[in-house]
Amino acid sequence: MDIQHLVDRLEQALNESTRVPLSAYILVNEEKVYSLLDQMRVAVPEEIKRANRIEAEKERILAQAKEEAERIRELSRQEANELVKRDAIVNAAQHRAENIVERARRDAEALRQDADVYIVEVLNKLQEDLERTLTVVHNGLAKVQAEQQAARQAVGEAEYNG
Repeated sequence: MDIQHLVDRLEQALNESTRVPLSAYILVNEEKVYSLLDQMRVAVPEEIKRANRIEAEKERILAQAKEEAERIRELSRQEANELVKRDAIVNAAQHRAENIVERARRDAEALRQDADVYIVEVLNKLQEDLERTLTVVHNGLAKVQAEQQAARQAVGEAEYNG
């Protein structure tokens, strides 16, 4: 039973009691007052037990809230660490990709320069070969023309002599 209710009933019993004229005393129903006091004696420990239970429940809820808060903090720390690691991995990968691209660019430039050197060498050799061939062609033409001229002169002399 609620202690407040019992106190209210005791107060009501006192208010309903008969006053002794010209004094501060009242006549109370002894049985009713003792009955209320007995109920109070029973109710007070119950109220204390209930208050203790409420206090224990409050402590349990606070402890649970603390645990939950700590768990959330730890998860947040882990997530932050993961993000930092992931960011570091992305940065490292990006740096590595930049290095690979730069190396590929240098390799391509070196290859282009090597190809240019090779092309110049091949074209120079081809020019030399063509010049040699052209010299052979010029010499051959000159020889044929000289032979033709010599043959014409011989025919002309033969016609002239003959």
